[in-house]
Amino acid sequence: MSHPIAFPAGGAPHDLKVTWNNGTDPEEPPAQVHHLEEHTVVIRQSLRTSAEAPFVVLLFGDERAFLLDTGDERDSSVWPLRPIVDELVSSWLSRHPREGYGLTVAHTHAHRDHTAGDAQFADRPHTTVVGAEVDEVREFFGLHDWPNGSATVDLGGRRLEVIPSPGHHESAISVLDPYSGFLFSGDTVYPGRLYVPDMAAFLATIDRLAELAESGGISHVLGCHIELDGDGRDYAMGVREHPMEQSPFMPADRLAVIRGAAQSVAHSPGVHRFDGFVIYNGNRFRDQVGLLIRSWRSRLRSS
Repeated sequence: MSHPIAFPAGGAPHDLKVTWNNGTDPEEPPAQVHHLEEHTVVIRQSLRTSAEAPFVVLLFGDERAFLLDTGDERDSSVWPLRPIVDELVSSWLSRHPREGYGLTVAHTHAHRDHTAGDAQFADRPHTTVVGAEVDEVREFFGLHDWPNGSATVDLGGRRLEVIPSPGHHESAISVLDPYSGFLFSGDTVYPGRLYVPDMAAFLATIDRLAELAESGGISHVLGCHIELDGDGRDYAMGVREHPMEQSPFMPADRLAVIRGAAQSVAHSPGVHRFDGFVIYNGNRFRDQVGLLIRSWRSRLRSS
């Protein structure tokens, strides 16, 4: 017999003390699994299988689980996300038995390093894979006034808030989980290079998220990548080792800092470096070339 689980707002104590695999060990596994607490799991794809090394989040509710993003590899023999998720769900159900437990697979946005693993879940029973393009996201979550408003996803006692967050990508969303206090921000906010092709949309998004943090509804922010070391230097694009990474867990007040920084450079296309993040305002060709040259030089030094 299943027993309802309570998911009060702010009710989850977090385990933030984790050293993430960073590609420096050639024998590291293709994924690292960390439980923030019993019902909240963070999975990181290894730099050995993807230079993006994205984070994926699995949230458990009474009636279904919610998987946010599927990583940067289709082949489960390289990136075994489906077997990992199946094992995590099976283990959770062994402790919290219930019948017909479902899974919803959604995405922070439609870039390949967040959607490539979708195919692994195509034939999984009791599973819905949400399309990643903006019209599909709007339709599934009922966000008909996009990019305004928000939507609620009820996992059974655990209610998530889905917030339209364009700026980095037109279909981007952020997901607020009041139970853990985490805002899962995708590529909108993380310790690294914030690519902003649409600054007007980004400013509206970051203002909204910062106001939400100022209202006290967020304890931490988790984006999908780490691109800065402990001294605030960003790793060259495409490198497969990130020694001395910063923590991906950002305090809620970082959103206000990023809002102020974005406002200060809104009318200045190019690369702008700040403490804890870098803003790429616009898709300037010379900025992209600069990233590629840095990557090429870094690979030459390591070869």
